[in-house]
Parts: sequence; C-alpha cells; structure tokens
Amino acid sequence: MVLRAPEPPPAKSPPRPDVRAIYGAEFAWVYRTLRRLGGRERDLEDLAHDVFVVVHRRLDDYDPRRPLRPWLMGIAFRVVSDYRRRAGFRAEELSEDVADTAWAPRQEEAVAERDRRELVLEALEALDLDQRAVFVAHELDGTAMPELAEALGVSVNTLYSRLRLGRQRFAAAVGRLTAAGGRSV
Repeated sequence: MVLRAPEPPPAKSPPRPDVRAIYGAEFAWVYRTLRRLGGRERDLEDLAHDVFVVVHRRLDDYDPRRPLRPWLMGIAFRVVSDYRRRAGFRAEELSEDVADTAWAPRQEEAVAERDRRELVLEALEALDLDQRAVFVAHELDGTAMPELAEALGVSVNTLYSRLRLGRQRFAAAVGRLTAAGGRSV
C-alpha cells in the first residue's frame, strides 16, 4: 500500500463575464481598435456592434482564465477583415470630412493632437491587415504576443515577422507623410 498526498481540489475558473459587462467595459476599446484596423469612421459603430454580436454568440468559447482583449482583438480583426473584403469598401470614393470645430482656449493643442492621430491612421493604411492587426495590438495596445497568437490562430514567430515588417512600413509611411505634407510628428 502506497500512501499518496491527497490531490488538490480543481482550480475554480473565474466567473464568465456577461455580454453587457463586456460591452460596458470594452466598447470604447473595441471602437478604437476597429478604427486603427481600418474601419471607416461612419461604419465604426456598426462594426463595433457586429463585434459584440459575435461576442454574444461565442461567449461560451471564451476561457475566462485568459485575458479578454486578445480574444476581442481576434474577433475585431475578423470583422474588419470581412468588412474590408466587401466590394463596396474598395470602390467607394470618400470626400474629406469637415470637422465641426469649436474654438477652445487650447485649440492649437487639440488640432496638433488630431493631426498626430490622423498621421498615425494614415500611416497604418500602408500596412496590410495582418501586419496592421499585430502592430495595433502589440505596439499600441501592449498585447503580449503569445496571447495574440492564440487569439488570431497564428504562430508567435509569424506574428513577430509581421510586426517587424509592419514597423518598417509604418516608419516609412510616417516619413513619407511628414515629408510630403510638411507635418511634424
């Protein structure tokens, strides 16, 4: 007869969040992520709602022991990918939006911040969607590569390759845009 130590009880997994809690906590992040991935401003609300419809349908697949944002990034990536593949996305010609500008005491700072955001968004357009997703998730949102690899279903080495190429293309695009438009970073 061999004496064995009793097995520890199975670890309790954290409670599964509900869709309303996820929506309330992460809507702004999802919206920003969709914009960074190439969603058009006028379509962002619809795209964000599409993401949360998928979250609702797939919530049983989510492992609450894992971080939520990489899982959401995977969903957002697929939603934007489908959106950008549609023929209407490529064929449309957009005119420049006219911003409704209110003159505030710190208007120059606000304009400079808006210009920096627009520069980043324009530079992100130089990246293909795969590179863009990795760049946004890792560089801008700080998502760890292993979590992102699991969420996107891609190897970590592939993601690092996409990140390296994305960094190069992003830097080149920023250089081109700043030289062409006399912008500053």
